[in-house]
Amino acid sequence: MELWEAAAILLAGVAAGGINAIAGSGTLFTFPVLLALGYPPITATISNSIGLAPGTLTGAITYRRELAGQRTRMLRLGGMAFLGAVTGAMLLIYLPPGVFEAVVPFMIGLACVLIILQPRITRWVRSRRPARRDGGPLLPLGAYVTGTYGGYFAAAQGIILMSVLGTALDDDLQRLNALKNLLTSIVNSTAAVFYIVLAEPAWPVVGLIACGTITGGYLGARFGRRLSPAALRVCLVVVGMSAAVQIIMGGV
Repeated sequence: MELWEAAAILLAGVAAGGINAIAGSGTLFTFPVLLALGYPPITATISNSIGLAPGTLTGAITYRRELAGQRTRMLRLGGMAFLGAVTGAMLLIYLPPGVFEAVVPFMIGLACVLIILQPRITRWVRSRRPARRDGGPLLPLGAYVTGTYGGYFAAAQGIILMSVLGTALDDDLQRLNALKNLLTSIVNSTAAVFYIVLAEPAWPVVGLIACGTITGGYLGARFGRRLSPAALRVCLVVVGMSAAVQIIMGGV
């Protein structure tokens, strides 16, 4: 690995860590960079998932004040997110590689659509005031499904989870964002353990992304709200679509 390649991966990791702490979809920074540097899609997503785990944990810890009073939610939804992550990681490991490479361009496209629609989703979420503060019986299922998606391919996991939490729970958005960070941390960490044991990550890539996401997760949680949401969405959509094009042009 050349110095400029290492620098590109590290900077992508910083950006991903910051974006994950704020909203989600940090994978749309790191994954395209790894593809552009010639890493196979599955190796890229496995290495990326392991590297992102420390950054999401940093974001969750930085938001710990907003988690106060959410112990019941954390236990209830965290267990389902864990089971979903196990499901998604096992699917990635044991399904034929061609399945992942065929599905991922569509998953990235969905992530980009969600990013474009995020302002409307947020307005819709804020307009709702559900009576049930526990989210109802379907919320754990939503945590499981989102965890499965995140364990398989993490792009836009945070945005999907925020829309699920915001629809089901009547609470302050910052508290919901803290809960989102915790759940994505559980998913990413669980998937990372499976990938470390059962897969073959590119360890130099893992190390660089991990260092970047730890820094980015801290900075994103502390200062990320100062970024322009519109500029951020444009950037994420551009890099996300570039990743989809790279996979399609690569023969998928």
